[in-house]
Amino acid sequence: MANAAFMKPMKISPELAAIVGSGPMPRSEVVKKLWVYIKKNGLQDKENKRNINADADLKQVFGGKETVSMFEMTKLVSQHLS
Repeated sequence: MANAAFMKPMKISPELAAIVGSGPMPRSEVVKKLWVYIKKNGLQDKENKRNINADADLKQVFGGKETVSMFEMTKLVSQHLS
């Protein structure tokens, strides 16, 4: 049951809710909605597809950072889930 934690509905911070909608929702759903937002707004870096360029809303989630890697994004988003 390694996936059980991944599927558990989580509470979402107001900053993250501005992007993915209010929770609770499983982490997998949060990540899916985050990618929809990133693609819709063209925030994936054109040169290095592993990087995400934050807009004003994402910057709130990314602790003020302009650009984060996919790996770092997962870590930063986790801080907005409880």
